[in-house]
Amino acid sequence: MDFELSREQKDIQKAVREFVKGEFKKEIIAELNEKHEYPVKIWKKAAELGFIGIHFPEKYSGMGLGCLENILVAEELARGDSTVGTCLLIADFASEIILHFGSEEQKNKWLPKVAEGECLSCGAFTEPDHGSDITSVETTAVKDGDEWVINGAKIFITNSGPLAGFYCVLCETDPDAKPSYRGLSLILVEADNPGVSTQDVGKKMGIQLTYTAEVVFKDVRVPLSNLIGKENRGFYQLLEFFDESRILIAAQALGTAQGAFDRALAYVKERQQFGKKIAQFQASQHKLADMATKIELARLITYKAAWNFDQGRIDPKLTSMAKMFAARTAVEVADEAIQLLGGYGYMQEYEVERYYRDAKITEIYEGTKEIQKNTIAGALLGKIK
Repeated sequence: MDFELSREQKDIQKAVREFVKGEFKKEIIAELNEKHEYPVKIWKKAAELGFIGIHFPEKYSGMGLGCLENILVAEELARGDSTVGTCLLIADFASEIILHFGSEEQKNKWLPKVAEGECLSCGAFTEPDHGSDITSVETTAVKDGDEWVINGAKIFITNSGPLAGFYCVLCETDPDAKPSYRGLSLILVEADNPGVSTQDVGKKMGIQLTYTAEVVFKDVRVPLSNLIGKENRGFYQLLEFFDESRILIAAQALGTAQGAFDRALAYVKERQQFGKKIAQFQASQHKLADMATKIELARLITYKAAWNFDQGRIDPKLTSMAKMFAARTAVEVADEAIQLLGGYGYMQEYEVERYYRDAKITEIYEGTKEIQKNTIAGALLGKIK
């Protein structure tokens, strides 16, 4: 069993760290946060360097690498800055649905645009009245000649805004299906399609630079060829997508935890109280030891989940474990980072309070921690008669 990253993987880490060092300027990020402005220039630069869609095949403007390389990039971006880094690491969110299930025409049209930083991709799954229950969908897609007519609303849709290129929309296509999730399909809808409208959800606790909106589809017409994959198989396709996307969110959480830890470690080695460095107090040392241990465990299970996915194995239990544990680690480590900085940790200038606010979302989106526990328990118990 080899736990060592390859030379190429280490080079990727190094390249992202150099990018972060050069582009993630504290004063620029502070200004972006003050204005609640998407980091367009940094996003474009990341795409230019190949960090967006690194796991796409080369013919779609990717690098032909795997899930593990993609999460190595995500970890380093979130570590460099939890807010700007998150914008970049989810810039291609849900594009994997097109990558794995889309037609060649859909792949050729959209994946290069995402990888090259021309647009953001969106997954439109969650609905206002159903939240985590993706088996209950009220958005409908009805055939009319050679078109789908889509009506419904989705909420908390990441990347939905002026830079969005398309939505992978979960729709009911067979209202008579029993159980209902057997009648769901994924359909690609262009963001500029007539009948598509968005409304920003408002101010968020964290990840404040990302676009998050309610999306309404009113008599939206798209060709039947916009169906992604097979009709009435959307639920199953979405579950497979989650097995990859949850690893990405685990990496986001992991990087957020590491970034908060880095700042706390640097602070305690410099700050003096009662005539000596804070790092010399055993209470501080024990906090750091606990934080570092949690981060290392989160890294191991996240990397394992990514490696396992790259072997062609689908393991919802493992990906849910990675996402749940890494997210909890991010919240706990960021909390302790604030505690180590004391009053300064509560101030925006020292960044860890923002890492704390950004950490919490990793326990919510892509399935709450409770949903992850359901998945883990279901895999352990199987069907109980």
